[in-house]
Amino acid sequence: MSVIAELNSLPLYLICGAIIAFVAVICVVFIVRAYKAGVAMGMDEKVLKRVVTSSATFSILPGVGILLGVIALSGSLGLPWPWLRLSVIGALHYEAQVAQAAAEHAGIGTLNPEAMTASAFATIALLMSICIMWGMVLSVLFNRGYLKKIGIKNPDQNETSLNKKSGFGDMAMSAMFIGLVSAYIGSYIGSFVSSDGLFSFRGDYLPLIVVFVSGLVMAIFVYLSEKKKKAWVDNFSVAASMLIGMTSAVLINLI
Repeated sequence: MSVIAELNSLPLYLICGAIIAFVAVICVVFIVRAYKAGVAMGMDEKVLKRVVTSSATFSILPGVGILLGVIALSGSLGLPWPWLRLSVIGALHYEAQVAQAAAEHAGIGTLNPEAMTASAFATIALLMSICIMWGMVLSVLFNRGYLKKIGIKNPDQNETSLNKKSGFGDMAMSAMFIGLVSAYIGSYIGSFVSSDGLFSFRGDYLPLIVVFVSGLVMAIFVYLSEKKKKAWVDNFSVAASMLIGMTSAVLINLI
């Protein structure tokens, strides 16, 4: 049996499915408790039901981006593991990036199903899990102090004060995100300009086109959200940018 076949075996489906089912049950429990707490506070039940309906509706399209991530990673990691990682705590850009980095250090180069080995998968899965857990750990240890710094005076009683001044954390996150995007775009440009070690401009230009199309679509969503005051489009921006960017790649390959 090949490694990919083993990664799609019944035991893995049962293990990952059980974990996802447990998380889903916890989510339902918190939804019910939140609804009852709202009723106890005197909130209109019609308003609460409308909030539940609208939240569920606006969660569908953003979830498409997560589904695309599961499909993209399933070719090399099997379906159960990406399904678990992107259903509990994770993000598409994080999972794909860490999986690729772990694959390189495991000696298989890229996320290639033909080159995948059991030891390489174990390394990839371990890194994907360990690296993401620090958000939870740091939140437990330092979340109270962080909330106070951003303007929440008493986290237990939800007392807030408006704090519009951007702190170092906001600037650091923006800088790291810009650096990450720049690194990816730089690698795409480098592979296109000098794929054979020379400035031949004969490399793969498809990633650059996808980046341009996806960035243009995201810019349109940002314009609608910030300039036209259509904040609801933020729920669809990431998924739509991904879908349209991938569609452009398919169309270009067909041409």
